[in-house]
Amino acid sequence: MENSSGIRASLAGRYATALFALATENKAIDKVEVSLASLHKAMSESDDLKALISSPVLSRGDAGKAVAGIAKKMKLDDLTTNVLGVLAANRRLDQIPSVIRAFSTLASNHRGEITAEVTSAHPLDDVQIDALKAQLKKRVGSDVSVSTSVDPSILGGLVVKIGSQMIDNSIKTRLNTLSQAMKG
Repeated sequence: MENSSGIRASLAGRYATALFALATENKAIDKVEVSLASLHKAMSESDDLKALISSPVLSRGDAGKAVAGIAKKMKLDDLTTNVLGVLAANRRLDQIPSVIRAFSTLASNHRGEITAEVTSAHPLDDVQIDALKAQLKKRVGSDVSVSTSVDPSILGGLVVKIGSQMIDNSIKTRLNTLSQAMKG
């Protein structure tokens, strides 16, 4: 399990820890996770949303209004909406992806799961994710939650990070290894 004190040490980790504490208190961990997952998906699909969270030009008020509108349209839970408002007021919208990752880790730890960060060249479907979870469960011996991201530069295969372990089975790494072997 990842050390939660390491999470709290980061800026995004402090926001995630506060959100997790509120979610635990209100018995809303699952609701918050669903809201954060839909927000993560929206950020990966919308260039406008990416621009909003990374824009230094927006005033605190405009960012807050924009985030409130997005949260309402996406039907995010109240706790997530409030934390997004605090992030906007503190000009920390760029921390949203890190807050989502840290919250996911805290929730997984709370359930006794281990979190695996999986990077693939193309989005994985539910069947592939379930198969990957099963294989990782065999390897680590406990339930595994999977956080996915897409990086086309790896060309194919997967890069899996579990705690301090990394399994790099990407085509990019294989090609680099082959290139180094041919040079030597």
